[in-house]
This record gives sequence, structure tokens and C-alpha cells, in this order.
Amino acid sequence: MATDFEGKKIVVIGGASGMGLKTAEDVVAAGGSAVLVGRTGRKLDDAVAGLSRSGTAWSVAADLADSDQVVEAQKQLAEDHPDATLLVNAAGFYIPKPFLDYEVADYDAYHDINRATFFLTQTVVRGMIAGGQGGAIVNVGSMWAHQAIGVTPSSAYSMAKAGLHALTHNLAIELAGEGIRVNAVAPAVTRTPLFEKVFPADQLDGAMEQLSGLHPLGRVGTPRDIASAIVFLLSDASSWTTGAILNVDGGIMAGRN
Repeated sequence: MATDFEGKKIVVIGGASGMGLKTAEDVVAAGGSAVLVGRTGRKLDDAVAGLSRSGTAWSVAADLADSDQVVEAQKQLAEDHPDATLLVNAAGFYIPKPFLDYEVADYDAYHDINRATFFLTQTVVRGMIAGGQGGAIVNVGSMWAHQAIGVTPSSAYSMAKAGLHALTHNLAIELAGEGIRVNAVAPAVTRTPLFEKVFPADQLDGAMEQLSGLHPLGRVGTPRDIASAIVFLLSDASSWTTGAILNVDGGIMAGRN
């Protein structure tokens, strides 16, 4: 692995599992350190413990749906980790639901995450600017922000992720003068813990197999697929790339079989 991250610190919002944790593992393995932001609990503790076996890692516990906890997380990041120059916004959940079935709480759940992402990013960016070393941010967007698929009704999720894509473009322009690059990845169906909440455990394998057919490359994605793309966008190998929304989707945005 390249040593692009020697001495660098990454903050991963939603870093206790899935593609966020895989990204943190790559950065730590390449000489960096990691701050994982996630809900209090064993999953977050275990993730930090695992990273600590090969490097340095910290946790910042926060439920992103709780605005008071987000404010506390901002304070902790500002006080303890103002030297972070890498940020990944990987928090999210996905529950397909027809438009007419949505209630206010369903809608708010998606946009609470966007609000938390916005202000946690603001905190980390302030540290990047004060440090004067530039930085790199990668947002985890979604293929569903680009197009709708009939078998997976996703209006509120798509709306929230489209907002994250728009934030990516805006911050890329606003922060370019500070040497801070801002990009996003847009995955299609990826087998992460997110989908464990969509399908019962005994149906997950079958559902993933069925959804594989949507992708021209014939399979759903893995956390490794997405993390590899994120790491590229964080690294100096992409030093002339900002404002990009990279489709990491098995070809689904190119067309379907």
C-alpha cells in the first residue's frame, strides 16, 4: 500500500462499520491515525480497538439524530482533533418506502443525518484551515441521487443524498483556495450493514443475488470496493481532482442489462 497517509489523521463520520471502517483501516495501515464518529456501543468500541492494534485510533460517540450530541461531538473534534486533514462522511441508512407511505419522522431521519454531516464537516474544515496544510474530504453519496429505480422506492433517501452531492460541489469551490479538495463517491447496491436493516437475515443472501442483476458487472458491491475509491480520492494520487462525484456502481449508471 502507498504511504500517502504517513502522519495524517482522518475523521470518519459513520466509521464503526462498513465502508467507513474499511477506509479508516487503510489510512491507519498506511501510517495515519483515525477518529471514528458513531453511536455509543460495542460496535464503535470494537472498531477502535481493532484499529489500535495496528496504529492509533480514537472514538467520538454521538447519535447523529440527536442535535445536542452532535454539538458535543463538534466540541470534542475541535478540542482534541483540530489537526485532522482527512474527512469521510459515511454515515447513513437506507429503508426503501413508497412516497405515499412516508411520515414526518421517516423524512426527518434522513435529513437529520445531512444536518449533522453539514455541521460536523464545518468543524473539521475550520481545523483544516487553521492548520494551513490543506485537506481532503470524501462524501458517500448514492446512485439513487442520480436516478430512481422502481423496485427500490427511495424518494427521501434520494433527496438527502442529492443534497450531499450538491454540498460536495459547493464546498469544492469554496474550499479550493484553502487547498482542501472535496469529492464524493456514489455507490449502487453495496453489501454493508446498512442492508441488514432492510432484509431479514435469512433473506439477505437471496436479496443481494436478485439485486446483482441490476448491475452490468453482475454483482453487488462490497465495502472494499467503495473504500478503495474513497482512499484514492483522499490520497495525493487524486491531487488535481475536486468536485467529482465518482460512480462506484458496477456500471449501473452507464446502463442496465
